[in-house]
Amino acid sequence: MLFDELNLIEPILKALKQEGYTQPTPIQEQSIPLILKGKDLLGCAQTGTGKTAAFAIPILQLLYQQKQQHKEQKTIKSLILTPTRELAIQIEESFKAYGRNTGLKHLVIFGGVSQNPQTEALQRGVDILVATPGRLLDLMNQRFVNLQHIQILVLDEADRMLDMGFVNDVKKVIAKLPSKRQTLFFSATMPSEIKELADTILNKPERVEVTPVSSTADTIEQAVFMVEKSDKRDLLLHVLKDKSIQTALVFTRTKHGADKVVKDLLRANITAEAIHGNKSQNARQRALSNFKARTTRILVATDIAARGIDVDELTHVINYELPNIPETYVHRIGRTGRAGLNGTAFSFCDAEEQDFLKDIHKLINKTIPVSDHPYPPKQGSMAQKFQPKTTGGNNNNRGKRNSSGDDFRGRNHNNSRRPRTTS
Repeated sequence: MLFDELNLIEPILKALKQEGYTQPTPIQEQSIPLILKGKDLLGCAQTGTGKTAAFAIPILQLLYQQKQQHKEQKTIKSLILTPTRELAIQIEESFKAYGRNTGLKHLVIFGGVSQNPQTEALQRGVDILVATPGRLLDLMNQRFVNLQHIQILVLDEADRMLDMGFVNDVKKVIAKLPSKRQTLFFSATMPSEIKELADTILNKPERVEVTPVSSTADTIEQAVFMVEKSDKRDLLLHVLKDKSIQTALVFTRTKHGADKVVKDLLRANITAEAIHGNKSQNARQRALSNFKARTTRILVATDIAARGIDVDELTHVINYELPNIPETYVHRIGRTGRAGLNGTAFSFCDAEEQDFLKDIHKLINKTIPVSDHPYPPKQGSMAQKFQPKTTGGNNNNRGKRNSSGDDFRGRNHNNSRRPRTTS
């Protein structure tokens, strides 16, 4: 199917063509027609499936068509709630791209920066507001934000809202909304608390579920490196000697760990910056912009800070530390292999992380191949606990045969494109 077949209006189709998009992702193909019909929607989709466009495109169309029929009012008609500043900025950028020909006004608000530019824009009038819960409630309490005219509410990354302790804030916001509205609810996972929240705010919703969180994209080549914790630094530097890795997103579990990795990389003359909750908003945006522009080769991130990172054609994700929640592994490596491109995910596993690796294998229902490298664990230690097939020779045997004769994930890395999809 093509976007031309989804009954989209010409201003939006023109914008999509300008962006180079022709073919919708599965969640876009299923969600857009339902949203255009005014249905409430419960969408279960992991990061990288294109869910931002799945709700942004139909919202733009519905509000544009309404604007054509009625005199323009300076009221907020759609609210998108999202947990992190990075994700909020990314969503607003999507509305800007897809709605460039509609004349609709959109704004993103978040904490950590001066509120004055945000309040001035609100006073001029906004059709679509993208917000993080804390700053939104703050501006509501100051009477800069009036939600009485909201027609469409979007809750994005609802499970992350729960993880970050925003659920009570979200409930406070919802209490101020009109009861008669269209609600779109998106979450990568559906724990019981999220299901209960969805049940209280959705009205006879249609359910769309694609690429469940327990699966990893087939376009991502995965490998694990068994290594002593003390050797991870040297292993990372060894991996990055491969000049074909032009940029890589490196994950740590803690803010301190992210800063330490950056220091190690800078000492080795590898450009790197960290992005995590202790960084100012300006510093985080500068680091992300430098990474997208490829003036910074390595971006080191914690999980919460990285949830909104969307970088075109990112080829490598490196788990310097394995996550203690297996679903997080799926989210991390989903930063690469997007929009039909190939990607690579390397994971460093030390003795303390072996149980984490077992949980990941169980969740994704496959064993990640173990790769050889110059810093193997000491004989008789953790190395004997895992016996999956290994890749031959070194850590960069992409597309080569392993010791069993099987093709390593059966993929190459020519980054051949399928028709472009939105992200």
